[in-house]
Amino acid sequence: MVDTAKVLEVRNLQVNLRTADGSVPLLEPIHFELEKGRVFGLVGESGSGKTVTCNALLHMLDQRRMEVTGSIRLNGRELSSLSNEEMRRIRGKEIGFIMQNPMNAFTPVFTIGSQFIETLRTHTQMTKAQAKEQAITALTEMNLPEPAKLMKRYPFQLSGGMLQRVMIAISMCLRPAVVIADEPTTALDVVNQLKVLQELDRLRTEYGTAILLISHDLGVISQMADEVAVMQKGRIVEQAGVHQLFDQPQHEYTRMLLHARPRMSLGR
Repeated sequence: MVDTAKVLEVRNLQVNLRTADGSVPLLEPIHFELEKGRVFGLVGESGSGKTVTCNALLHMLDQRRMEVTGSIRLNGRELSSLSNEEMRRIRGKEIGFIMQNPMNAFTPVFTIGSQFIETLRTHTQMTKAQAKEQAITALTEMNLPEPAKLMKRYPFQLSGGMLQRVMIAISMCLRPAVVIADEPTTALDVVNQLKVLQELDRLRTEYGTAILLISHDLGVISQMADEVAVMQKGRIVEQAGVHQLFDQPQHEYTRMLLHARPRMSLGR
């Protein structure tokens, strides 16, 4: 019997780079689970394997150069053996993806509205009019100004924080089981960081979406995550509940990351 609380189950996920001299491991076998309505944080310095993990889950690695092995189960369904076409139907609809650089998520020559509507119609049976109405409603719920006018704008006319919230709005419309947020607050000012985190929290509380939150920002992780895994050199070196990990880190690398956090010094 499938445990419905476990939305995403990852077992022995491994990535190797094919080279002329042989296979080079980029990601050693890792294991973790995401439960409904919970946030799983994945932290580590740049190059630790966080984004490789994300792309492996989404089948977005170059299959000619990368070998991915292991099991990825979404609501009990094995994803590892699916074709590219089958995964395209799952990406966006069942697994949402919020990119590190929101500008990369949108085609620059099409308006926000046309891309929003196309995405909704690709994954649902909505008419164009229904998709447009749904998009405007979703943007309104994101507290974005003048959503009807925003629909007519191009990606370069929006700030990074606004684009992040558009991506979250699309996810809310499609009600995915899992959202992978890869450094969603990178390069945003503190006001937009807060807005993005608030909307991610609303996504999980209102719709029960499980969130894989990938970040090097320990402040964001401590605020959002229920459980945290620490990555170093392509492997998970420690995994624990957020309070336990921050209060009683066991691994030397985790302690190093925590000690490296900037602290404000109030001098005279």
